[in-house]
Amino acid sequence: MTLDVDLRRRLLLDMIRIRMVEERIVDLYPEQEMRCPVHLSIGQEAAAVGVCSVLERDDWIFSGHRNHAHYLAKGGDLKRMLAELYGKATGCCGGQGGSMHLTDLDAGFVGATPIVGSTVPIAVGAALTAQMRGDGRVVAVFFGDGAMETGVVHESLNFASLKRLPILFSCENNLYSVYSPLPVRQPEHRTISQLAAGHGITRFSADGNDVDQVVEVSKAARDVIDSGKGPVFLELSTYRWREHCGPNYDNDIGYRSETEFLDWQERDPIARTMAVVGSDRVSAAVAGIRQEIAAAVAFAKSSPFPESSSAAEHVYA
Repeated sequence: MTLDVDLRRRLLLDMIRIRMVEERIVDLYPEQEMRCPVHLSIGQEAAAVGVCSVLERDDWIFSGHRNHAHYLAKGGDLKRMLAELYGKATGCCGGQGGSMHLTDLDAGFVGATPIVGSTVPIAVGAALTAQMRGDGRVVAVFFGDGAMETGVVHESLNFASLKRLPILFSCENNLYSVYSPLPVRQPEHRTISQLAAGHGITRFSADGNDVDQVVEVSKAARDVIDSGKGPVFLELSTYRWREHCGPNYDNDIGYRSETEFLDWQERDPIARTMAVVGSDRVSAAVAGIRQEIAAAVAFAKSSPFPESSSAAEHVYA
């Protein structure tokens, strides 16, 4: 598949913006003013950007603990995102959620939670709502390979297949569930997408570090869903560069080899796309992104903390 030149440039800039935002988080995190855990998507940007490129603003998406890329790719407000990381009242959850609980309803980013697989059934419920309303809305839910070992995900896949729901399941297979590699969790003779096929769901697999491939399978998925043929499951192979949780590298603890890490860095989705687009075609825009991030950081740092009286708001038992 050959992408339109302008589209590929826009996707490249979206990936660059996500990485620049997260690299700025890496720089700022040691100041210890962000008091929430952060799970970074550096190295995985193409999966988020490619899938979101086929979604409309009114479509709904859900995510998990590693959600910054999905939030930004769907059009979430950067200032409010960073303010949330700083725990400020201007944050997208009023400073009460932190990095793992982002939301922006104006952009169709309904929400994220850190419990593995937990947003999948919520997304299925949202897809049932969209189907019953007949509003043409598509729901997408992002999760990692570790979620495939939770029972609720399989129950959700089965229900979505049964009801032919308009939902796109996007599994970012980055090979590890925290520090446990796939071979100790899944039989080697079976792929993750084959699990979805067992539920009667249309499935596509792609190199999640090749934004062209991600867009191609995402468009194919959208066509299936829009034609009323039910849900689609994407397995996107990718790799996180940083530690499971936090701003640092963790190759030294031995759960993955330096050789594996370097091999995946060679497959950097941004570098691969830049080689096609050319750095000269994005340099001016990158300068603008840098200014945008600086303004967002200043906004977050200068924003007030929530009033203590708000601590019991939006809480239920």
